[in-house]
Amino acid sequence: MSNSDLRITRNVHRGAPIRFQFDGCGVDAYEGESVAAALWASGIRALPAGDGDGPPVRALFCAMGVCQQCTVSVDGVRVEACRTTVRAGLDVRSRP
Repeated sequence: MSNSDLRITRNVHRGAPIRFQFDGCGVDAYEGESVAAALWASGIRALPAGDGDGPPVRALFCAMGVCQQCTVSVDGVRVEACRTTVRAGLDVRSRP
């Protein structure tokens, strides 16, 4: 992992390391993490809004599934990233 990875690595029980795809790029994660937590820990802080015309303006906000700011497409289904558990091989897209 790189120095930019923000995961706590000592004295924390982690699931097995896995990898999933986000907008076509590989992202490292741990079993049991939410998609939002894995993206945040990997340095992905913002998601494109609407049709992608303009700056990225969506980001993890409430982290409990109320605001829908972290809505993504996971294997073709619209979900909140903060409420979706990451699995190996997921295909996550920033624009649902």
